[in-house]
Amino acid sequence: MRIDARVRSSANHFIALVAGLLVFVPIYLVFVNSLKTRAESSSMGVGLPAVPQWENYTTVIEDGDLVVAFFNSLLYSLSATAICVVLSAMAAYVLARRRTRGHRLLYLLLIMGIAMPTNFVTLMQVMQWTNLVNTQLGIILLYAAMQIPFSVFLVYAFVGSIPRELDEAAFIDGCGPIRAFFRVIFPLLMPVLVTLSVLSILNIWNEFLMPLYFLNSSSAWPMTLAVYNFFGMYQSNWALV
Repeated sequence: MRIDARVRSSANHFIALVAGLLVFVPIYLVFVNSLKTRAESSSMGVGLPAVPQWENYTTVIEDGDLVVAFFNSLLYSLSATAICVVLSAMAAYVLARRRTRGHRLLYLLLIMGIAMPTNFVTLMQVMQWTNLVNTQLGIILLYAAMQIPFSVFLVYAFVGSIPRELDEAAFIDGCGPIRAFFRVIFPLLMPVLVTLSVLSILNIWNEFLMPLYFLNSSSAWPMTLAVYNFFGMYQSNWALV
């Protein structure tokens, strides 16, 4: 039995080691090729550079305006996530506590946004009508709206695990609906809200299409579009990318 346990443990460790190496390979390729010349990096090989080109990093930071792009991405991610988390928590709480026919229909309409594709023609018309095209506020609201369907779906299930007696106790103590939510329910939602915040920040940070369509000014571009600057029509400098 001890031998079988040791063999099983060794096999599990070996599988974990292989999985770890597979995850490490893309990171290694990105780092090694970032230190190569344009010609060397075009093949994206695994070999080390003949002469490390450390100045590639200086070129990228200066020519790509990565400092501005980084703070733009930070602004968009944090602002949109904060809006999404608060609105989704409030919506999910009301929909979960008052399960009327109308609320069920509204909930279904909201979570349909998880699977429904975005209609960019209609969305562009709405953005133009509201004068939000090429504005930081517009892209923040877009990001928040994109994350709300999944966020409501996630929080809705979690609210069901919170006893209704807590709501009733808060109302008996004189709290209004808003105060009861933020003083009693909102702190209890922290586990799911933290998870939701991490997922939202990652999704928004990696988003490419929305800023490409709705941000014309390069000064408002996030990191994803700043990197796109190093792709040319006929050639790309993969060392800088």
